[in-house]
Amino acid sequence: MLVPVEFKGMSKWVRVPKTDDAYNYSEFLQGVLVKFSLPGSTNLVLMDSAGVEVDSDIFDELLKSSQVSFSVFTEECSDNSVAGSSSDHTSSLELSPSPASGGSSSGSDTTIILESTKARKRQLIEGPPDSNTARNIIRAALYSKPDGDQVFKEYEKTNCLSDTTRRRMVNILVADMVESHGRIPPEHFYGHQSGSGYLAWRLKTVQRNSTEEMKKSKSAFQDSPKTLRNFATNARQLSGDECKEAVSVMRHSTDMKVVKEKMKVTFQHRQKVIQDPATASSVLDLFPRFLDTPGLIDQDFTMLFGEEVSGKFLAKWPTFFKPRIIKDCKNLSQSTELDDLLVSAQGDSDEGVWDCELAAILLLLHLLPPTSKGRKSSKISTSDAAHHLMKFMKVGGSMETFLKAGPTQPFLLCVGERKNIIQTFYIVLDQKVIPCVTQTGVAAFDELFKAHFVFAVSYDEALHNFYTFIQTTVYGIDVGSVKESPRVREIRARILHSTV
Repeated sequence: MLVPVEFKGMSKWVRVPKTDDAYNYSEFLQGVLVKFSLPGSTNLVLMDSAGVEVDSDIFDELLKSSQVSFSVFTEECSDNSVAGSSSDHTSSLELSPSPASGGSSSGSDTTIILESTKARKRQLIEGPPDSNTARNIIRAALYSKPDGDQVFKEYEKTNCLSDTTRRRMVNILVADMVESHGRIPPEHFYGHQSGSGYLAWRLKTVQRNSTEEMKKSKSAFQDSPKTLRNFATNARQLSGDECKEAVSVMRHSTDMKVVKEKMKVTFQHRQKVIQDPATASSVLDLFPRFLDTPGLIDQDFTMLFGEEVSGKFLAKWPTFFKPRIIKDCKNLSQSTELDDLLVSAQGDSDEGVWDCELAAILLLLHLLPPTSKGRKSSKISTSDAAHHLMKFMKVGGSMETFLKAGPTQPFLLCVGERKNIIQTFYIVLDQKVIPCVTQTGVAAFDELFKAHFVFAVSYDEALHNFYTFIQTTVYGIDVGSVKESPRVREIRARILHSTV
């Protein structure tokens, strides 16, 4: 199928790929990037002719039900530094001071600020607000609450909002919306259809008080590493008795080339084992060569996604992402831990408290800290979340004792005399140790991330935002289809469009 797509006033026909009798949303977006000669890392927002954002879950049904045309926007055009998402009406608004704060304003503005909640509710019921009306509604809400004037003061001074002030603003606006309209405000107020943006996400947090919303929140994130995928490899695959023979040969062979070749031709069989809940936990018992043959994780990941995707982290992280993440972290509220990581990431391994490459990766965790997922799960600190990502063991320590206390999700085990001089890296999964092929922090983390997809293991809950950013922004996997929090989208927009 061919559909017309408009981007910045230019229209072109774009082919919609089909996979298993369903129109493929992700591949269509990739086709749009190619057609309009946009960089592969560009994040697109897709809208229909009515201006409604189109998500992956309704893409196929929409195309099959009617003749449609699309418009696309890059994320920097749709996201706003104040509200964080095109789905919130605040994305098209400017914050302007009221007369009380010393700024200029018309008399009608003052009247609107003093309007009662009932009048504002009636105004919203009558129809969607235009930008001026919406701006005044927001100003009225902020000035009616304690600390609301601090939002304007910071915006006047810096022309943007810090993370802390942005959270305060969102909390004030949502509290006012709930007070005026209940837990489900009119959808034109906050972009209910897309379900994204800081206002929408804050409302979802409020709505979790009900049992039904608690159930919905459990499925808020897609387990991308567990998704069954089409393989990128064209290598010949064995089945039946030939496959059993190859598995037997590589279990006992001492020739690394033979092991890697047999692992390659049994890849499809291994994926069936991993995707079957009854056998998934036994994959390291059935294929024990993962435990003594470095490089097998990278080999399987490359067969899943191809050479280009497999090499993206090592190609992009050191020169592009690392310096921009260091720069962005300097604007965070400072702490001893953050200061130590900044020193480590910018200096050599003898001066910092951590290996310089690992320190930069941990800095990203400070930009994307863990969040709670409802009333029954408590939010943990960034420091505790870092222990879910990587652990340090001094040379000569007891590996067996160390592993018994570890989580089941993959984490990086760093072995050395000190944290700033690591000698050996391992990936620990299900209390088993997998050696890393290259003994550098960047390469070791590359393997750690890939292990999630190779073994179809969900991300640790505390690291979900962190890993989702790595998945979509660095590797470019499932762009446009994986569920992302507003924070992930905000940090991606900042990093991709910042300079060093």
